[in-house]
Amino acid sequence: MAELRLGPLLRYVDGSSATFWVEASRPCTAEVRCADGTRGESRTFQIAGHHYALVQVSGLTPGTRTAYEVRLDDVPVWPLPDSAFPPSVVSTPDAETVRVTFGSCRWAAPPDNEKDPAGPDALDTLAARIAADPEGERPDVLLLLGDQVYADEVSQSTLSWIAARRDLDDPPGHQVADYEEYTRLYYESWLDPEIRWLLSTVPSCMIFDDHDVIDDWNTSAAWVADMRETPWWRERILSGLTSYWVHQHLGNLSPRELAEDPLYAAVRETPDGTDVLRAFAARADADPASVRWSYRRDFGRVRVVMLDSRAARVLDEQNRRMIDSGEAQWLREQALESSGSYDHLLIGTSLPWLLPPLIHDAEAWNAALCVGERGERWARFGEKVRRAADLEHWAAFPSSFVALTEFIAEVGSGDAAPATVCVLSGDVHHAYVTEPSWVDGAQPDARVLQLTCSPVHNSIPRYIKLGFRFGWSRLGRMIGHRLRRHGRCAHPPVNWGRSGGPWFGNQLMTLTLRGRSASLRLDQAQVVRGGAARLETVDESVLTP
Repeated sequence: MAELRLGPLLRYVDGSSATFWVEASRPCTAEVRCADGTRGESRTFQIAGHHYALVQVSGLTPGTRTAYEVRLDDVPVWPLPDSAFPPSVVSTPDAETVRVTFGSCRWAAPPDNEKDPAGPDALDTLAARIAADPEGERPDVLLLLGDQVYADEVSQSTLSWIAARRDLDDPPGHQVADYEEYTRLYYESWLDPEIRWLLSTVPSCMIFDDHDVIDDWNTSAAWVADMRETPWWRERILSGLTSYWVHQHLGNLSPRELAEDPLYAAVRETPDGTDVLRAFAARADADPASVRWSYRRDFGRVRVVMLDSRAARVLDEQNRRMIDSGEAQWLREQALESSGSYDHLLIGTSLPWLLPPLIHDAEAWNAALCVGERGERWARFGEKVRRAADLEHWAAFPSSFVALTEFIAEVGSGDAAPATVCVLSGDVHHAYVTEPSWVDGAQPDARVLQLTCSPVHNSIPRYIKLGFRFGWSRLGRMIGHRLRRHGRCAHPPVNWGRSGGPWFGNQLMTLTLRGRSASLRLDQAQVVRGGAARLETVDESVLTP
């Protein structure tokens, strides 16, 4: 009899359809039955001995909330027997109010009987909040902006599991080595009872960042060359991209996109799709322009464009780009298609567009050194600093920073401009809000904001807190200006300062979008009296009236 190994995850949802992701213990037919009579089924496909299915349900009624069950070969497997959580439901947007909750950087929380060195998990506490009031407010979508798993920083439990299957003295040592070890990361993360229930009842959109593969993934051409000389790297990158496609990317796609995807068809048509998928991953690594991980989702009059700012990079030092020309054109097309048909544009990119000013200037200075602005000796020094200090955000790709800034100004201007253009990011282990002003005075009609929220669950050393606070300070700005002058860097086309934050902790931001109005809330997971943890609101603001 087939058993449910992982999931269900409620992934793509629109006004009338939903997609559910599951992993089963053996080949079977997965079925989702909704209480309103709608249903869907799909045969599993196999990757590396694992069996997965995407089940699509259509005919749902917009603006409704419907309980569902999952069956494998007609045997009920979800909800779990004696579950402490309310029934999982699929909620179809009503297009009037859209709530978008987002964050990034989540180490898997340890079991309840173990001490959590990173503090309470924001997603766990979000699940508890929703479960306590299942008919109350909940996100319409959860945007997970990178580092859903940490392939290079595993837990002690996972390390013990790895040690039982291979010698930890052999590279890559304490990091994951192959697809099977990646599946362990997802089991550890998504079988957490609170997370499992949350992801079964709140739709999610995901994009990778570096730790989904390895810290500083694709920092520079020199970095890539060094990694490709490392014997264990090829298996790591193929396994990382393969597992990402299976566990995260597939669920991002709409039913139409899935129907038109030749790779999805090929994987399903072969008894074992491992070789097909690994060949795809090899092409994606060798030629990033050959694949698109970015995607677009519309929620009523809210448009979300999730942008790959990690794998789509151009790393030639003389032509560095955060995204290649094809990706830039795609972004433009998605944002400008049917302009005037949406009220809010959300650009999801794991790496912040606007950083604390000192850090921005340090990255621009470093990019100038690496390209040879101060000579070969400074260039070698610059590459060492870039890797040591993780200087690889939008500011470290100056032409891309300017291009994104100009694009945002364009899409946010004119009679058809949305009310807001918000760049949603994570990565930097603190949260903040910043609003740019254009140096030339041509401020867009839309309100433009960088909204950064991280981590969901991770430790935050004191030196990081001090460093980011200093990065926002007046003295930090002065030092940044000196660095920029030394690198002969142009002044950025925008100025910016903090509108909110910095906030440190395990946290989530939620945008509430209604018509052309927008408001923002920051919630942190905090330990309260009695030792319990819950989600506490620490800041609320109105972005547009």
